[in-house]
Amino acid sequence: MKKIRVGVIFGGRSGEHEVSVISARSVIDAIDKTKYDVTPIFINKKGQWLLGAQPKSVKGKGAEYVYLPPDPTARKLIPVKGGKALPKKFDVVFPVLHGTYGEDGTVQGLLDLAGIPYVGAGVTASAVGMDKVVMKSIFESMGLPVTRHAVFTRKKIKEANREVIAEIEEKLSYPVFTKPANLGSSVGITKAHNRKELTKGLNLACEYDRKVIVEQGVENAREIEVSVLGNDDPKASVCGEVVPSKEFYDYEDKYILGRAKLIIPAPLPKNISDKIRKLALRAFKAIDCAGMARADFLLEKATNKIFIDEVNTIPGFTSISMYPKLWEASGICYRELIDCLINLAFERYNEKGHIKTEFPSKLLKK
Repeated sequence: MKKIRVGVIFGGRSGEHEVSVISARSVIDAIDKTKYDVTPIFINKKGQWLLGAQPKSVKGKGAEYVYLPPDPTARKLIPVKGGKALPKKFDVVFPVLHGTYGEDGTVQGLLDLAGIPYVGAGVTASAVGMDKVVMKSIFESMGLPVTRHAVFTRKKIKEANREVIAEIEEKLSYPVFTKPANLGSSVGITKAHNRKELTKGLNLACEYDRKVIVEQGVENAREIEVSVLGNDDPKASVCGEVVPSKEFYDYEDKYILGRAKLIIPAPLPKNISDKIRKLALRAFKAIDCAGMARADFLLEKATNKIFIDEVNTIPGFTSISMYPKLWEASGICYRELIDCLINLAFERYNEKGHIKTEFPSKLLKK
């Protein structure tokens, strides 16, 4: 039986570059080599694509620089001028990219132009899922519960800092969270308890994006996560709970200290877990997601009030990541999960094939 040719894209021009590399290692180690011919495709921090660089050693020694032409008749990586590698064709691509220039619809758009099926959300859902401001606006319009928040541009923060802080203190109450609008893995996020910490948090968030969102903190919040799998008829996993070792689940706690506890399934009353799982599916559909996503929630301890925080369209696939762990607890092992995602990629691609791209017109004959 002929193997399916899978390209695994990882790295990228993002603050989450290293997380992507670790995720790719896990995917490549777990994928069924009897079914798939796997080729790692590394994007370095300059945005250059390299063929032959392995995620276990990404220095690129011996790797070839390549590019993907937006040509659906080619569907292959081409060596840059002077390269020795032969053009490499793929049946499907698995983008294991986190953050900007990878998870935000840019690579998805290129793959669409190149006519290559790919795992995960399309251009629109990827872009919306990356932008916390747009995403929350859509959630609000669909009646999903979100925390109170305020949005500012870097320009406004730098030029009218006092007015920005005054507006935040009028609309929200401490503690608040300052976040870059377009980033994940808790990069650039700060919890502020006072004006001094707020100023510092705003400045940090501005280093990572031109747009900053400030969110109301939830009193004694529990952090609940749900994995979603599917296209038009998605399924939700059991709920999981993250118990941070610090005040909140930041980048250091996630990937460096490793002290946070992941409780699967989350100890929740059935009516609460069912409600959260239904909200996860509603959020997935609200942004027209496909393939996979992880929906993150805040649960107020005193009232059991639920807030959806965000939907992550390319969730982490590391050994400690909640997405695969939740599916394992729901009866789908890591290797089987990869199979499902690749099948869903082909399903969505074939569905797109029924869309007309031509319209009979005599306009150019005039």
